[in-house]
Amino acid sequence: MALATRTDRRPSMTRTLWDSTVGKKTVMAVSGIVMLLYLVAHMIGNLKIFFGPDEINHYARWLRTMGEPVLRYEWGLWILRVVLVTAVIAHGVCAYQLSRRDIKARPSKYVHSKPRASYATRTMRWGGVILALFVVWHILDLTTGTVHSGGYQHLHPYQNIIDTFSTWYGDVIYIVAVLAMGLHVQHGFWSAAQTLGAGSRTRDRVLKTVGNVLAALLTAGFISVPVGVMTGLVS
Repeated sequence: MALATRTDRRPSMTRTLWDSTVGKKTVMAVSGIVMLLYLVAHMIGNLKIFFGPDEINHYARWLRTMGEPVLRYEWGLWILRVVLVTAVIAHGVCAYQLSRRDIKARPSKYVHSKPRASYATRTMRWGGVILALFVVWHILDLTTGTVHSGGYQHLHPYQNIIDTFSTWYGDVIYIVAVLAMGLHVQHGFWSAAQTLGAGSRTRDRVLKTVGNVLAALLTAGFISVPVGVMTGLVS
């Protein structure tokens, strides 16, 4: 008598981790940290505009040559872009799936109408949507020049930035997105730390303080650029 062939297979460890709530939260935490590091670097790069056109225009050219001669022209920049796109997609997919699980687990609203969560916590989902839409607009405006308000100049971010923030809608879109980003970072930093096991009763206050400081610095740093253009400090 022939032995029965086993047709079922156990899911891989990677698939099991991805399907679990803990796994999705871990992916969100790691991808969030990747994006946070990028935001810090991006803000520092943006602040170069206050040192004149040569400074920030040179920075734009350097981004395309970083990694040379090991890497070819723009390879380093494209590697960075691929990592960021992967982090954004992973973060967004996990956020959506966790949100759907949360809704299915609690189909009815809470009896108590008064929210206990902070404003940042309750706006994480909408803030994520705002940021996703902003990223698309930001790329089309200052990376490809597709929706740029002035005459887009490749590798001349100084003039391109002035063009964007010389329009009321450019300022409004950017500032609203930066405020949403600040709230996202404020809660997201603490949440990521908790997920990765860094939180504790003694460290929670420190982590929340660090998150608040990071959110405040990033918000102030990014908003300073359109404010600089609007006030004539950058012209």
